[in-house]
Amino acid sequence: MTGNTGWLTALFARRRRLAVVLYAAAAFGAYFSAYLLRFDFQPPAAYLQLFAWTVWPFVAIRLGFFRLFRLTRERWRYTGATNIPRLVLASICGSVVFLVIFRFVLPLDPVVPISIVAMETVLVCWFTAGMWLSYRLGYERIRNHGHVNGHEKTRVLVVGAGEAGNLLVREMIRFPTGYRPIGIVDDDPTMWGATLHGIEVIGATRDIVPISNAMRAEELIIAVPSASPADLRRIVAKCEATGLPLKVLPGIAEVLAGDVRLNQVREVRIEDLLGREPVNLELPELTAEMSGATVLITGAAGSIGSELARQVALNSPRTLVLLDQAESDLFYLDLELRRAHPQLEIIAVIADIVDAAAMRAVFESHAPDRVFHAAAYKHVPLMECNSREAIRNNVIGTWRVAELAGQYGVAKFVLVSTDKAVRPANVMGATKRLAELIVLEMQARHPGTNYGAVRFGNVLGSNGSVIPIFRRQLKAGQPLTVTDRETTRYFMTIPEAVQLILQASLLPELRGHVAMLDMGDPVRILDLAENLLRLSGVTDYRGRIVFTGLRPGEKLHEELAAPDEETSQTAIEKIRIIRSVTGPVRVLPRLPLWERGLEGGDPKVMRQDLDAFFPGLPMRLQTIERLPMEVAVGD
Repeated sequence: MTGNTGWLTALFARRRRLAVVLYAAAAFGAYFSAYLLRFDFQPPAAYLQLFAWTVWPFVAIRLGFFRLFRLTRERWRYTGATNIPRLVLASICGSVVFLVIFRFVLPLDPVVPISIVAMETVLVCWFTAGMWLSYRLGYERIRNHGHVNGHEKTRVLVVGAGEAGNLLVREMIRFPTGYRPIGIVDDDPTMWGATLHGIEVIGATRDIVPISNAMRAEELIIAVPSASPADLRRIVAKCEATGLPLKVLPGIAEVLAGDVRLNQVREVRIEDLLGREPVNLELPELTAEMSGATVLITGAAGSIGSELARQVALNSPRTLVLLDQAESDLFYLDLELRRAHPQLEIIAVIADIVDAAAMRAVFESHAPDRVFHAAAYKHVPLMECNSREAIRNNVIGTWRVAELAGQYGVAKFVLVSTDKAVRPANVMGATKRLAELIVLEMQARHPGTNYGAVRFGNVLGSNGSVIPIFRRQLKAGQPLTVTDRETTRYFMTIPEAVQLILQASLLPELRGHVAMLDMGDPVRILDLAENLLRLSGVTDYRGRIVFTGLRPGEKLHEELAAPDEETSQTAIEKIRIIRSVTGPVRVLPRLPLWERGLEGGDPKVMRQDLDAFFPGLPMRLQTIERLPMEVAVGD
């Protein structure tokens, strides 16, 4: 502790005694000031004597009521407007009790004028509030005067003078953080010249370079959590021109709740700059749907499956059955959920969804009420070279689980699908389309079970998705690989995707249909690569992005619905139901033949059927003849 703050430490150790002394001084001063004001600063001798007789009882009454209303226990550096009503009420009650005692119970001559007591009540409130404010300002000035723990504070320029900026500046000033706010910039000209907690709003973001230079800023923090991705991209571009470190305060929910903390400030992420507004779907009915139910999630160790498990666990199921073949990932998910939900029965099952005996044992032992089928192979180029395993896992595995769901009376079965199932141009997309058709056809075979599928685009941050690949390449010092300048994809976050699945599962229209999310405009992969480079401090992209050409089976642009499909609105704004205009496609009668073909190494029937289902699809079906491999069930 430095010499400048040593005296503060000594006072802090005796703060409660000192507070009582100061409250007594405020009461004494207010009472004496009231006599001076009442008699134009020339009180008669009789009233001076009256003051002397009554001042100490008055102070004692004041302190008694301050203690009763717990004002003497307040930490002055945290006091604010919420403390004023208690201060006023304590003061009024003390004044009333004093008047009752000294005008009616123990009347004096002369009596204490009511005007003096009224003025004292106002003055003691002013004096006390003034002490609180003075202490708080002095404390904050001493604790935040350019140093913390002996180190120079970082000079921060805050972008955004709204509620988030206001709360963030207050946080930096009130607490001994490593940041010192030196100015605020905002694009609202009506805010220019205003101050937030003594920090001036200097100008607009377009002038942030000269402002940061003039203010000797060392870091920028963007505090505009309500900004759209397009606005945030514009602000980030302006901030990057300063060459200073840049952070962002996310979370409009925290701002609306008045809860903004410096530990929420983080680096700007590529996800923040997506050209699509995030979707937040409330699920008020989900707890009623899941409460007391047994829920089976296949592919539970994958990106989507694990998030499904987390969100389902929050809604009070009786039992959560997590099924996957990825042993280590399932082990860690099991540990995580047991820690977070000790009251929930969690059963982790290592099994292959194609294994008929293993899957039948799961349904017999645990009798699930709900099944979320997220188990699938998903990597497009890899499945082009391993079409046998793609068909075995994504098609035969889905058939196996969906059939058992109907046989064992599962109430709802929801398939996790993909936009690559629309007019598939690759093995993976074709197998996921077949999985959709299997689930839809199951509705007629098992009418007691509600079957449906949920279709969405790419998921940010999932295993093997584009952004983790880009980040790995950046870390290794390699150029970012982009297939084509014009390649676009639909994107959503993992929590959004899972919210969609859960919300769609509640829709009565999903029965026997596919649901899809209105995902807005697609995003160019090249834009993602450039944004990620820019956030990493790279301004010259030459040599940092390499175009590799489309991979086998890869589309330039993805779709969410095929030309032979029509969509209709549901009760949920962002979710639509897809219906085929060409009628149902019968897949189920062929699947036993496919299964025998896979087991016996004779894929001729399967080739013919697949050519009929997907004419012209360049599937590399020679890999069907490969020996069976272990199936890693994932997302």
